[in-house]
Amino acid sequence: MTDPPARTKSRLSWAARSWRNLREAGTVQLGLTVMLVCVALFIARYSWVLPGGTVATPLTSEAERAFYDLRAYYAADLVEEDQRVVLVVYTDQTLIKARKRSPLDRGLLAEALRTLDAMEPKAIGIDILFDQPQDEDDELIAALRGMKTPVAVAYAATATNPDDIEYEQQQYLEQFLARLEGSKAQPASIRLDNTFGATRVWPDIRPGIPPLLGRVMLAEAGEPATTFAGYEGAIDYRRPKFQDQVLFPPAQIDLFVDPDPEILPFLTEQFAGKYILIGGDIVDYDRVETTFTSINGEVPAGISVHAEIIAQMLDNRVLRPIPGWVLWAMAVLAILAAILTALLEWPARRLALLGIAQLVIFQGFPLLLQLRNVDTYGLPPFGWFIGWVIVFAAVTTTARASGAVQRNFATGALGKYIPRDIAQAIIDKPELLSLGGEKRAIFVLFSDLEGFTKMSHAIPPEMVAKILNRYLDTLSQVVLDHGGVIDKFVGDAVVAFWGAPISRPDDGARAARAGYAMWQAGEAFRREVAAMDPGLPPIGKTRVGLHYGEAVIGNFGGANRIQYTALGDSMNTAARLEAANKALDSSVMASREFAEASGLDWWRAMGRVRLRGRARPVELFEPAPDFPAEDRAALGEASVLSVTDRAAAMRLVKGVAGRHPDDSALGNLVQRMQQLDDGGTYVLG
Repeated sequence: MTDPPARTKSRLSWAARSWRNLREAGTVQLGLTVMLVCVALFIARYSWVLPGGTVATPLTSEAERAFYDLRAYYAADLVEEDQRVVLVVYTDQTLIKARKRSPLDRGLLAEALRTLDAMEPKAIGIDILFDQPQDEDDELIAALRGMKTPVAVAYAATATNPDDIEYEQQQYLEQFLARLEGSKAQPASIRLDNTFGATRVWPDIRPGIPPLLGRVMLAEAGEPATTFAGYEGAIDYRRPKFQDQVLFPPAQIDLFVDPDPEILPFLTEQFAGKYILIGGDIVDYDRVETTFTSINGEVPAGISVHAEIIAQMLDNRVLRPIPGWVLWAMAVLAILAAILTALLEWPARRLALLGIAQLVIFQGFPLLLQLRNVDTYGLPPFGWFIGWVIVFAAVTTTARASGAVQRNFATGALGKYIPRDIAQAIIDKPELLSLGGEKRAIFVLFSDLEGFTKMSHAIPPEMVAKILNRYLDTLSQVVLDHGGVIDKFVGDAVVAFWGAPISRPDDGARAARAGYAMWQAGEAFRREVAAMDPGLPPIGKTRVGLHYGEAVIGNFGGANRIQYTALGDSMNTAARLEAANKALDSSVMASREFAEASGLDWWRAMGRVRLRGRARPVELFEPAPDFPAEDRAALGEASVLSVTDRAAAMRLVKGVAGRHPDDSALGNLVQRMQQLDDGGTYVLG
């Protein structure tokens, strides 16, 4: 079987790495994230309504309706005046002339019906409830029974319209309608769905309730809208193509009461073959908020909504519903997009652009569906957005917590080799450890434990490991406490440096104090081991070499393994100085370059020597913080005179050594002064 392509491998490794990183945030954090993802998924699916039609939350539900109203308004068809449906209305002027406001004048209606019937419209719908007696009832019944045109008469029930009709009113309405049996007048429901405060969808179909007003009118006119038989989706409202235009031409009902014979032919031409809706267009009567109300502020009469429903059936504009599985799929997709976005290891700018692109897609997709005659009522794009934000924040927080764990681990791991402040700087700027090197002036420390190799052959391996680990841990801590970088361990030797990858003004002083402290720590370790087991062979002293010079610092190696280290003659010189301590009867020895660059005044000059493997002599300086200043000055003068006046130099050195008879390094210096070459240099064997 062949390996997958490199890109596939990369994706798999990214996914595995992302999952591993999330797990490292901890069980509690991961559990909380999973819980928030589930909550976000629920919101992304049910931010509009919960199963059963219950409002999810006022905030999300209201936002979803606002988004729906916006896309429905701007995706609506722009049409000219629809002359297939005509409104015959009672207006405020009609009521003023009739001197009767409620109930609407039925005598006026009876006369208008007789006039309209003679014009041969397709069907007439009456959006007026006859739910209480009036003197003109008999006249209206007679007019309705004499109609040749199919008439749909408004019906409502307390079960479906509790705000519009009471029980006694319903009883009278049913008695009124019963008197129309056998005629062309049929009961029709005028119930509109006012869920969430606006009429956005068709009313649901209830058993025992007459069909909707528009359905009855089209069926009686011989144009049944069979494709709308069980339709309960959104009302596909349209917008006028021109400003100040109305979709349905209105006519005051007064025009059809004793019409002028001269305009009667004109009226007949306008109303013949049309669907006529009769109802009120009164300022404070039967006004209905629609999908567009929140956008344009208009609150039309209920009769206009019925007209829109009739027009939708005539145009066969059945808005296709979105299956439930698609809503779930979109919710899951939004959540997955948030998770993937949060886990992407991209710069903030690219992530921001991706987030904006996703927002545009998730908010533009419903608009695209609306434009393609898909019913987006109930589609929760705001829920997708909220769910996306919750998941993105949760996963990002978890990733940040995981990153903090990793950073702490990395800082702790690096802190075993370098100071924590440098480790933090490297974590913040990984380019500090990029593969390659650069020439830097650094302070180098090289230490070694005298006699450890010999001792290691005399004790069990387990004890060797225990003693060595304790020793290296002690010396490593000295380096780190003084801000140094541990380069490597070579057996019992410790190599460290200061000045890279980050240099500080006091690196020299830190390195000098570390060298002196390392010797002191070695002496304490000797006592510790001796106390631990008196039968162990004695451990020698710790010797330290210090040098300041240029070296190549950086990461060296390959793609699979690299090492941050320093290379160059400075490292070798420090190692030679450490080894020279044995011949010089000293413990810590530094070069002139190191002593001068350290900025400390505790150094005493210890002559000039030629180290093994080096052609140029090295001027030696030993840290002696408690050494008298006058003796330090005498040794400095002797170092200068050793080239021009060896006898004078010898007198100065002997004088100092005589005042410190127990100082083995000074005694060694006296002996070396007697063996200087012509250049005032002692050659180490």
